[in-house]
Amino acid sequence: MKTPPSLPLPLLGGLTATDFLADYWQKRPLLIRNAVPGFICPVTPDELAGLACEAEVESRLILERDGPSPWWVEHGPLAEERFAQLPETHWTLLIQECQKYLPELVQLMEQFDFIPSWRVDDVMASHAPPGGSVGPHLDQYDVFLLQAHGHRRWQISDKKVAPDNFLPDLDLRIMREFEATDEWVLEPGDMLYLPPGLAHYGVALDDCITLSVGFRAPGHGELLGRFVDHVLTGHDPSQRYSDPELTPSKNPGEISPAARQQCRDIIRMLMCEALDDNSTDGFDSWFGQFITETKNEDTVEAPEHTLESAQLVQLFQDHQTLHRSEYARFAYIAREDGVDLFIDGRCFSLSSDLAFAAPLLCNQHHYPFSRFSEKLKAGPDHTAFAHLLTELYNCGYVVTATP
Repeated sequence: MKTPPSLPLPLLGGLTATDFLADYWQKRPLLIRNAVPGFICPVTPDELAGLACEAEVESRLILERDGPSPWWVEHGPLAEERFAQLPETHWTLLIQECQKYLPELVQLMEQFDFIPSWRVDDVMASHAPPGGSVGPHLDQYDVFLLQAHGHRRWQISDKKVAPDNFLPDLDLRIMREFEATDEWVLEPGDMLYLPPGLAHYGVALDDCITLSVGFRAPGHGELLGRFVDHVLTGHDPSQRYSDPELTPSKNPGEISPAARQQCRDIIRMLMCEALDDNSTDGFDSWFGQFITETKNEDTVEAPEHTLESAQLVQLFQDHQTLHRSEYARFAYIAREDGVDLFIDGRCFSLSSDLAFAAPLLCNQHHYPFSRFSEKLKAGPDHTAFAHLLTELYNCGYVVTATP
């Protein structure tokens, strides 16, 4: 099983993963000069513009000026001719989930393996000419900002942000007032880590591309709402409030303490039953499926022709490498009698003999045949592994080539 790195990481400016998590993660910002030495931007502005024209790509064009109103937002897909109409300054193009379209970014994401992968959201690319920005704002999640091309000035403010300090009636949460307490200019290869809730303001100084590695942070309301939806899905509608021991009421308009307590008990009982991890439909199973759901539906494409296990093993040997689909999320939860493997909101329950497959599949993006060949040889558990790998291939979760 893969273990978190303990040696100093160049990505973290020579800090160990342990020291970074203890001293900076969700606590304070960190500027890392030359975090990725010799970094070469894997995408051009024209290629990002091309992605913004695709219907399946989530993109936004933000104009600080020259729109119908300040900070105007246009959601993709954008028409190709739209880019010829843009002003020379003060606009930004944002492309979400770039790791799906640029294999090089998968290697970048692997540098953050010291953080649980279920927390990773995506890599967003931001392209801007001089003056381009999305305004001063704050995010409710951790982000690493890697300067990929050109130069960007970042300002941060450690002052508390008042709830009313935002411009009204905008698609963006832009601060009305922003007072910088620190400022840096990032060059290609430099990186800035920002914890949640820290106000920041980035402005392109020249033609500029920034890659943002963001991390998922489900809101408490989202967790509760989705879990309640899950509880209700399996609830027996015939179960209802009952009061067979009801006595005559002196005040018919009053909701009695006994009635209120019974309703509290009903809700508490339902939630306790649903949170029982010993149940196959309990919280663990629900959470694994919830947290591996992808943003967009129907993005994983199954292969044109399905394979039998023997064919898959031969294909694997011929290609020497298989890959996780970047359109699906992988995670697992260990049980006493096996492992639950979660992919794209689905659960694959693996026996103890097959439990080795979960970390093998989840802890890496690329699957070299040399590491898998022993697990694919004859034997009951190995045969089961070949069947599992074949099922994942036939679902489109395992592919022969990255995008």
